[in-house]
Amino acid sequence: MLPVNQFVNFIEQNSLFTPAAKILAAVSGGIDSVLMVHLLKAAGYDFGIAHCNFQLRGNEALRDQAFCRDLATALGVPFHTVNFDTEQYAADNRVSIQMAARDLRYQWFETIGQQSGYEVVALAHHQNDTIETILLNLTRGTGIAGLHGILPKNGRLVRPLLFLNRTEIQTIVSAEGLAFVEDSSNASAKYARNKIRLEVVPKLKELNPSLEKTFENNLLHFRDLELLLELKLDELRQALPQIHNDLTYLPITKVKNLNPKRLLLFKLLDEYGFNETTIDDLIASLDKHPGRVFESGTHTLLLDRENIILKQKTATHLSEVIINATDHEANFGVYKLNLLHDDSPLIIKDNPLAVSIDADKLVYPLKMRTWHEGDHFFPLGMKGKKKLSDFFINQKVPLHQKEEIPILVNGNGEIMWVGGYRPDERYKVSDNTKKVTIFELFKLT
Repeated sequence: MLPVNQFVNFIEQNSLFTPAAKILAAVSGGIDSVLMVHLLKAAGYDFGIAHCNFQLRGNEALRDQAFCRDLATALGVPFHTVNFDTEQYAADNRVSIQMAARDLRYQWFETIGQQSGYEVVALAHHQNDTIETILLNLTRGTGIAGLHGILPKNGRLVRPLLFLNRTEIQTIVSAEGLAFVEDSSNASAKYARNKIRLEVVPKLKELNPSLEKTFENNLLHFRDLELLLELKLDELRQALPQIHNDLTYLPITKVKNLNPKRLLLFKLLDEYGFNETTIDDLIASLDKHPGRVFESGTHTLLLDRENIILKQKTATHLSEVIINATDHEANFGVYKLNLLHDDSPLIIKDNPLAVSIDADKLVYPLKMRTWHEGDHFFPLGMKGKKKLSDFFINQKVPLHQKEEIPILVNGNGEIMWVGGYRPDERYKVSDNTKKVTIFELFKLT
């Protein structure tokens, strides 16, 4: 007898879909998906069958496609099918055949759902699929999210057979005399999931014959732990970061007090593309490496003296701009630089974004660039030379800002002006100056 009541109860308990929902059932023709559509029919749900032919198994794939078409006819439900050139898609997108098949089918399910008004896509995963997924995740490396297994509902994807294991499905199908087709590739240990199913799980069942029940109980604990972690992370996202001018500040003192620090910091920064190795390096640097920068594909983390500063990468990267004698302006990052050549020895005062330089000392072409490690200059009004790094510390320049400060460099390699802060003593206007060049910065944003 079909377990219709258990089926409906599982659907309702997990809020998979309503009795009036229109369901697209993904059917391969195998034993699991065949049982799922018979249960959908027996429970009175409104559904259609979708079958993908990935054209990877020749006549066997055509057989499966014909079987699913006949099954839809026998059940009196709509039938949708498609043929994919899976190998070509995999080659074009440089992905594995398995990933190509996954991408193709889910994209198609979404298209059919929108075209025909299906609210959810029903997939025939069962408890053993969850066990295999967890073991596969553990083998490859996973966090808590990888331990919760296959969820009954994930967006528009629902899995109404997760209350059954493989043995129970086989028993029901055999008792009901339901026809299905066998995929010959399921018997091959060539693929990682098949190897786990055929070789690993049987050994584990020798140790624990009730493996499925044990995993079911474990999953409840894992899902509760994941929920607890998300609640804690939501609290931290509200209390820990301080956002100012598109920068996110994480106070180092509060980061040090996180417990467990590694897990919470990783989960906070994971969405910005930072992996566990980077988090380990960051934690190890908290007490000894101010100024260190960590990068992901989309963001940078700067370890400042009191904060970890998170910043999104911009499309343009500051490097250097060449300035010729005939130029009257130049753009550098968020700044525009204007040049004015004047025959009078004019001295600019009280404007840190402008400087007068003795024009006879200029060696073109000039450069405007970011600071480099080891840079030094002779700050106006001070004796001797000073490293830019020390100058920035004395000026209390935030570490994340020093990367954006424009440095004006003469053609002989000497720094003439730290834009916005201090000119060089060697290039100041004096009584012997005959003409000046005035450099003035304007912030564009």
